Amino acid sequence: MEPAEDYLKEVTPLGEDDCFVIIHRPQKRGFEYPLHIHPEFELNYLEGAKGALRIVGDSMEEIGDKDLVMVAGGTKHAYSNHHCAAESVCEITIQFRADVFDSILNTRHFKSIRQMFEDASKGLVFSSDMLDRIIPELKKLTKDDSDSFHSFLHMVEILKILSSDNQMRLLSSENIVDGFSSSENEKLESILRFMHEKFRESIMLGEVSRSSGMSEASLTRFLKRRTGKTFIDTLNDIRISQAVCCLIDTSASITEICYNCGFNNVSNFNRIFKKRKGCTPTDYRQKYEKSRFKL
Repeated sequence: MEPAEDYLKEVTPLGEDDCFVIIHRPQKRGFEYPLHIHPEFELNYLEGAKGALRIVGDSMEEIGDKDLVMVAGGTKHAYSNHHCAAESVCEITIQFRADVFDSILNTRHFKSIRQMFEDASKGLVFSSDMLDRIIPELKKLTKDDSDSFHSFLHMVEILKILSSDNQMRLLSSENIVDGFSSSENEKLESILRFMHEKFRESIMLGEVSRSSGMSEASLTRFLKRRTGKTFIDTLNDIRISQAVCCLIDTSASITEICYNCGFNNVSNFNRIFKKRKGCTPTDYRQKYEKSRFKL
């Protein structure tokens, strides 16, 4: 195992005397960023990047036109253009240190924010209803630079609103922060990317091993060592992540979602979905519909 210093680490623009920084790129062509970590928390909003691939830990999802995620410091994440061919993508990124809140995070007033920060170690994606509510506030914050104190208070208010989203989703099944070399991280990203591109098909271990230049045995050991999962579990996690997005964002039937996400029969889909999410796809959709925000 290589030392942790070999891991790709982003140096953020957050200065020693900054509580937070805002990076606003209103017209960016595509969105590509390799697998990396940084010690700061990050809230990242993308608009117009439909088809881009978002990677957080062991989660890999193709995003829609609007996407808002939070990752804790040390959580591995990346973006790839994938199927995004947009000429103009709007990006708003807020980076901040959690220790700014150390003296108040354990108070009852910050209880929901504290829980959100803990969950962000696995990555959080916020619901479409929350997006409708919070995007105007994010865009307002990019223009609110005349008074840094009030800008900070506005940022805290945004965090409080986000923490009330009872439909935010955990992304990674576990926070995978380790000391593997950059080359191994790149290899893992390449394997996961290939599996995501092929997950709708009857993809086999041999096909993935050939694409990675590894034997089937080596690939199996590599995935187990890097993710703690077998090949089929890794593939099913990708398929279930996509199914969750379809259940929330589309009106497609359970059967349609089953086959569109690469499962070969509905009973098998239901069994695997329930094992990972604790309920059937039908129940998951019904729970989501019942708890939508009333804006």
